[in-house]
Amino acid sequence: MSNILANRYEFMFLVEANGCNPNGDPDMGNLPRQDEDTELGYITDVALKRRIRNYIQDAYGKDANMQILMQKGVSINEKIAEGTLAVNEITTFPKNFVNTKVSETEAYMTNRYWDVRAFGGVLSTGRNAGQVRGAVQLTGSNFSIDPIQPKSITVTRMCYTDGGDYSTLDEYKAADQKLSDDKKRTMGTKQFVPYGLYLVRGSVSACLAQKNGFTEEDLDKLFEAIIQMYNHDISSSKQGMSVVGPLIIFQHVGTQAQENREQNEKEAMLGCAPAHKLFELLTVKKKENILFPRKYDDYDVSLNVSSVPNCVRVGFKSYPFEPVEWYDANNESQYESLDISLR
Repeated sequence: MSNILANRYEFMFLVEANGCNPNGDPDMGNLPRQDEDTELGYITDVALKRRIRNYIQDAYGKDANMQILMQKGVSINEKIAEGTLAVNEITTFPKNFVNTKVSETEAYMTNRYWDVRAFGGVLSTGRNAGQVRGAVQLTGSNFSIDPIQPKSITVTRMCYTDGGDYSTLDEYKAADQKLSDDKKRTMGTKQFVPYGLYLVRGSVSACLAQKNGFTEEDLDKLFEAIIQMYNHDISSSKQGMSVVGPLIIFQHVGTQAQENREQNEKEAMLGCAPAHKLFELLTVKKKENILFPRKYDDYDVSLNVSSVPNCVRVGFKSYPFEPVEWYDANNESQYESLDISLR
């Protein structure tokens, strides 16, 4: 594959939850996840990667090298076996077969499955295709800016299930006639937060991209999926979810310019500024006199572009199919439409 990623990246974006459940906790009756000490809400990396995978599958699933391995109801062992058969050029496994081409099978899997290149995977089960560390990593728990207030409401369903196993439709009707009207309704609960604004951080390793074959095109698809993912995950519990403001992207470009090309390429690949220092350049806080924020505009969001080191360039992406706008201090007027302020 061409255009293998050669630069390290950091990125971050804000996710808005408006009257919905951003990430339910099955151990807490599906209430929105919340840190019990700070009362901040959080969204796991697993939840985000699931939605990114879903978008890639919907948008590019017909492409041979854009398949998604981690899908609902899919046997990973079957896919590993499929790759092992292809690499070993056989159609069935002989008795006591041992895969001696693990690295080749791993390469087959990374070439075929976008999410393996991006997020990695444990492929050592079954016929064994090794283990892949993903080039893309998201923060495990992505916290809200302010404490959230999870709510649980009771809802009524105007139909019922009685668990009966009848032989004829007349028997179903007879059982229905025996029930009073109040028995023909069922009660349930729905969980949501009135509002929450969550900050998500991520990194892309060029070193791992070189091993996995993660390309510039794969990175473009990642950024596209991030912006689009909640538009393609519409349900009653996720209707109020959206990525707000621009996707903020830091690209490491090195300190040497053309003076020492080899050293510069090494710096760009390894990264030439600490990730946490770049993430700290973003400030998100409630506006004065706002007690309970209920929309993105209730916050002041600013990025300290003047403190971005010279070895890193910062860009913005607001729309899925448009290129990244790389910041140019000499033309700040072009960023007036961004939903954040630059300082």
